[in-house]
Amino acid sequence: MMTIYIKNMVCNRCIMAVSKIFTDADIPDAVVVQMGEVRVETPVSEEKLALIQNRLNEVGFEIMNDAKSRIIEQIKKLSIDYVYHDPDAQNESFSDYLSHHLNHAYNYLSTLYSSVEGTTIENHLISLKIERAKELLVYDEKSLSEIAFELDYSSVAHLSGQFKKITGFTPSHFKKSGEHKRKSIDEI
Repeated sequence: MMTIYIKNMVCNRCIMAVSKIFTDADIPDAVVVQMGEVRVETPVSEEKLALIQNRLNEVGFEIMNDAKSRIIEQIKKLSIDYVYHDPDAQNESFSDYLSHHLNHAYNYLSTLYSSVEGTTIENHLISLKIERAKELLVYDEKSLSEIAFELDYSSVAHLSGQFKKITGFTPSHFKKSGEHKRKSIDEI
């Protein structure tokens, strides 16, 4: 089985777009597309890989060939999973979650991420949590204390403080303002 790692593939629409590219390139049906990666049963020729790369580039993706880039993308994917998709993930610290899934010491992952991205993993995680909080505030289905609990904040005050630091608004002002300026996950 061949695994192809793809940069900037962070949502279900991305998965659909990449799946279509592989289907259009006549890659066999035995393709598994997940966030950040495509697994193919049989090797893909260099010619088809170049075609796929061109199509991916046209829609904002790229194939990653070096190991460090793959680790960075895996950190981003796991960060999204931790905040958005895996409710059981927050039973362990984020550093343990990353180390466990990537089989590297957190210090190594943190140093690598900072050197490549110019920010820390912690700041990236906070940005994701704040975007998730914005989303939940806009939906207006949960109280601020429920949102704080869901995002693993120690208190509403802690969430509110980080929210204001990142956005310039308190959560309640953001909710009332009607100006719901949110970022897509791939911009974080």
